Amino acid sequence: MYTPWGIKGRNDNLIQMIQNEEKRTPFFIGISFIAVIISLFDFRMLPFDTAWVAIFLCGVPIIKGAVIGLVTEFDIKADVLVSIALVAAIIIGERFAAGEIALIMALGAYLEERTVAKARAGIEKLVSLTPATARVIRNGEEMIMPAEQIRLGDTLRVLAGETIAVDGVITKGQTSVDQSVMTGESLPVDKGEGDEVSSGTVNQFGTFEMRALKVGEDSSLQRMIRLVESADAGKAKIVGLADRWATWIVVFALLTAVATWLFTGEVIRAVTILVVFCPCALVLATPTAIMASIGNATKYGILIRQGDALERLAKVKRIAFDKTGTLTHGHPAVTKIRSFVSISEEELLEIAASAESLSEHPLGKAIVSYYKREKGKKPDAPESFCMIPGRGVYGEIGGTKVYAGNEALLSENGIFFGGEISESAEGERADGSTVIYLGIDGITAGYVVLSDTLRPDAAITVKQIQNSGMKTVLLTGDATQAAAHIAGSVGITDLHSNLLPEDKLNAIANFTARGEAICMVGDGINDAPALKAAQVGIAMGGIGSDIAIDAADIVLVGDDIKEIPHLLHLAKKTTKTIHINIAASLLLNFAAIALAIPGLLNPVLGALVHNAGSVAVIIHSSMLLNWRKH
Repeated sequence: MYTPWGIKGRNDNLIQMIQNEEKRTPFFIGISFIAVIISLFDFRMLPFDTAWVAIFLCGVPIIKGAVIGLVTEFDIKADVLVSIALVAAIIIGERFAAGEIALIMALGAYLEERTVAKARAGIEKLVSLTPATARVIRNGEEMIMPAEQIRLGDTLRVLAGETIAVDGVITKGQTSVDQSVMTGESLPVDKGEGDEVSSGTVNQFGTFEMRALKVGEDSSLQRMIRLVESADAGKAKIVGLADRWATWIVVFALLTAVATWLFTGEVIRAVTILVVFCPCALVLATPTAIMASIGNATKYGILIRQGDALERLAKVKRIAFDKTGTLTHGHPAVTKIRSFVSISEEELLEIAASAESLSEHPLGKAIVSYYKREKGKKPDAPESFCMIPGRGVYGEIGGTKVYAGNEALLSENGIFFGGEISESAEGERADGSTVIYLGIDGITAGYVVLSDTLRPDAAITVKQIQNSGMKTVLLTGDATQAAAHIAGSVGITDLHSNLLPEDKLNAIANFTARGEAICMVGDGINDAPALKAAQVGIAMGGIGSDIAIDAADIVLVGDDIKEIPHLLHLAKKTTKTIHINIAASLLLNFAAIALAIPGLLNPVLGALVHNAGSVAVIIHSSMLLNWRKH
């Protein structure tokens, strides 16, 4: 499709010129509209026909673009026929027809420009996650050097809060690592000697040393950047219908016009055919419907970033969901407190909140937040406090020694586990929850259960999607137990867990290879390649990362997944509206041609007839603005 002020993609200078001119497009279209209306009346006091204003502002750029496309690439698009009709109308003195055609085509092009892909910076943001420097130990000395100079086998020291520069294995120390960038997991993962860590993930607590196993372009984060780039390049862009059929339209229109001229000897009939054959309504058929649908979606907190996303979404047969942050809220919350001694659950919560009150760990913060919400006050701080990376916390509260953490913490401090407690806790973990044990004065008093809670509308949303005839699948980097619990809760039977970003991308590719158009719904950086590669990518805008949002075609601004069924219905309705617009515009064109051949239409009447078709298309499309399936 031509652009209103030139052709994109020729060279950098031309692109810059186009971008500058496009900023003035609405103003020029408005001036041209007024000029065309004035030219309908015979104002003798005006020194010239005002239709020339529309011809110059809207028509000349179309002719220029058509010539550039033909000369440089022999690219026959809809603007070729428009240019021929414009020039022919001017030659025979039908300036109103020429101005009207230029105005309508410029308006259609402007609307289409508003619906195409916006500039995105997702890859640059991924690159920014890679640390510029790292602490490398060589010959017993620690030195800070550029990350790209790290060699295979180097020993690195990573402090609390630092991002890990390369892939490797921990050789000394214990910590918790936020690896949501790679797996999407909402909770930090405890790591110790012998455990692997990935580039781009963040060391939460303590200091550890590691041996570099994958450096430079082989690291996990660099692989993800390449995946995002390749997925974006591989996603086909939908070409405007008028341009897709442009060659045949041009050939048929010219042959019909020439044949009419030869048989009748009247050039005005040939020009009328060219005028009525101009694909104005065809050009408006798609962008007007999409613009109206974008306005509709905005009312429900849905931002459509790619103009052709709705057309693609209408063809989708399966929807893939990420788990953490998509079907769930994406952060841990206290779901249960269990006491195995005479201490009540309320007292156990107060002790746990007090012990964790100075903790920086997300699980500890979640316990404190829950206590504040339930009790309406802050917990008392412990008299002494110690955080043990990879284990938990220790604190003295009113002279009582309290340990809050995992099994290893209690075992290392001689606190015994009973069979009933272990069995009960194992049941909680089987549901994908995390258990924080509480050791008080040498005994296991109970535990606090935390889990990533399900969004309230998740189950009904999945059911509505399935009832519409679409299949669903869960693609997550979480462990199988946690994934299976969530999948069962929402009614998804097709489950894929423990997936890295490339695994999610491969899963999307496998569905696509089977001829199954798929939509991906996700929120994390690890979802970005899959969001790019899917037929349509939908990102959670509130909790989602900027990189996932940049990779997506559609964004749920308020993370309201219950609007996904409306979005699916809207996509199908939009496609149906586009098809009706196209059929009606083609029918009108052929009817006008049938009248133009015997001379029943002149260029001005022809322009008005096909202008009426354009208006009808706009009105029909505008009905999408307030549409919602009940």
